[in-house]
Amino acid sequence: MAGLTDPRVVALERYAIRMRENGVTRAAWRLEVESAEGPGAIVLVDAEGGQTHYRGEGVFLGWPRERLEATYRDLRPVDASPKFELNQLG
Repeated sequence: MAGLTDPRVVALERYAIRMRENGVTRAAWRLEVESAEGPGAIVLVDAEGGQTHYRGEGVFLGWPRERLEATYRDLRPVDASPKFELNQLG
């Protein structure tokens, strides 16, 4: 991972966020990370029209959107549980 040494995810939380542009409450994901460089978080905001916004905190502060997006995708936990399937009976 470019710019981070030994990054590890501490938490991935869903929460409500308000943006300055409007008075609407939106949903966001906050990916909290620890690394040798220090703590930080990447916030992914689900905006209107299918748009997404990324915001960096801590060690991610000042990173460009493309870098935040790539890092978020690389660090996001993957659900390894088996997919739910309905068996057809009869």
